[in-house]
Amino acid sequence: MEFRDYYQILGVSKTATADEIKKAYRKQARKYHPDVSKEADAEIRMKEVNEANAVLSDPEKRVAYDQAGSHYHPGQEFQPPPDWGTGFEFSGDGAHGSYADSAEFSDFFSSLFGQAGGGRGAGEHRARGGDHHAKVMIELADAYHGATQTITLRGARLDPAGHVVTEERTLRVQIPKGVKEGQHIRLAGQGSPGFGGGAAGDLYLEVHFRPDPRYRVDGRDVHETVPVTPWEAALGAAIEVPTPAGSVRVNVPSGSQAGRKLRLKERGIPGKPAGDLYLVLEIVLPPAATDKARQLYETMAREMDFNPRQGMGA
Repeated sequence: MEFRDYYQILGVSKTATADEIKKAYRKQARKYHPDVSKEADAEIRMKEVNEANAVLSDPEKRVAYDQAGSHYHPGQEFQPPPDWGTGFEFSGDGAHGSYADSAEFSDFFSSLFGQAGGGRGAGEHRARGGDHHAKVMIELADAYHGATQTITLRGARLDPAGHVVTEERTLRVQIPKGVKEGQHIRLAGQGSPGFGGGAAGDLYLEVHFRPDPRYRVDGRDVHETVPVTPWEAALGAAIEVPTPAGSVRVNVPSGSQAGRKLRLKERGIPGKPAGDLYLVLEIVLPPAATDKARQLYETMAREMDFNPRQGMGA
């Protein structure tokens, strides 16, 4: 997926004001709107212009896009990192805001902002304030025990001159025990202020686990990679394993191979029912870094009739 330069598409600078973006959009729309344009690729170009305007005319999305694109140039291969969007606060009905026609936008747009539709119409007025959404990253252990976290969220607004300015706020958040990947934590009254004395909207925090090479999470089940020595796998052993819930002592059956799973029932993420914890064995070879270690490997090579490639064929 290629990085898209929305500023280039609209023909504005990265310091453009809201009015400059609006004027540029109208100019491009007059040029490429399929109903009036004679350009062969008018429909495609109009979709690109709409997409660029949807991001650059929204202060929140523009700030997030600018950060994502700070190290990219047009056409460069782009893949959002796992923690993309963490700490950004978006208003609207979807996980990253909403556009009723977002399904018409590119995969690049969807990778950044999702395809949440069904936003409120511009002419609809409600007494209640709008909801906000943000993504937060937590440790897997927080889902086992619960935790209290201090999070800083970045929002954006336009100043009187039409320039985007960022705003930050800090909140103390209770992470409930048993929370799952993708679950939302609702903070009542932390969204936009209400109108005419109406109630404020809510803030929804979408929970994700910080990447950790030791763990893979599937719902409430947790898969943990556990390194073992060749002799522990071959002969069997009782070993101590650190887990998100604390250390556990487990028996490695003799003759275990790499990839073998040891299931610890209901030791996954707590819940009703709780998930399971799967310990996935990974056999780690000690290095032949000393004369004695080399001699041991040479003895094994001589005396053990073992060929792991036997039967592979030509």
